[in-house]
Amino acid sequence: MLQVVDVELTPNPHALKFVISDALLKYETRQFNSKEEGESDPLAKGIFEIPGVVTVFYMAKFITIEKSKDSDWGKIQRPLVNFLAKFDKSLIPAEQEPDGGDAESSELLKKINEILNQKVRPALAYDGGGLEILGLDGHTLRVRYQGACGSCPSAISGTLNAIESLLKKDINPALQVIAG
Repeated sequence: MLQVVDVELTPNPHALKFVISDALLKYETRQFNSKEEGESDPLAKGIFEIPGVVTVFYMAKFITIEKSKDSDWGKIQRPLVNFLAKFDKSLIPAEQEPDGGDAESSELLKKINEILNQKVRPALAYDGGGLEILGLDGHTLRVRYQGACGSCPSAISGTLNAIESLLKKDINPALQVIAG
């Protein structure tokens, strides 16, 4: 049985972060931008059954839900709490443990992930979001925001510039960060 222990506002006016009593994932983050994307994940599928939900993001001990602009949180929160109270977390698809192989073995990418894990991802998680690396081409890093950060206006410009500045300062001045 999962319980919502806290509900937190995010910088995105259409997203809320629901802090959960038990860890959902240990290594991964999961982002679903539509009901169709969430079909194969029982947790996301059940949340998308709630009218007004447009995205679902979850990791560790929280779920961030983005609602449609015309939906009311009052009609989403109670059905979510009820769904989670009945949900069997053993139905969540198994995670892939990080293996450090392929692209992760790149020394530059290792350094980038180290900085992101220490200085960026915890702040994004605090606001109900995450950051996924889509690829590194030379010195151009492509990233995708997850959760509340995915459609937040400040993430698209200000946060992206801050991440780029941090990586330039801490790793290599030639690095560029683009949203993908």
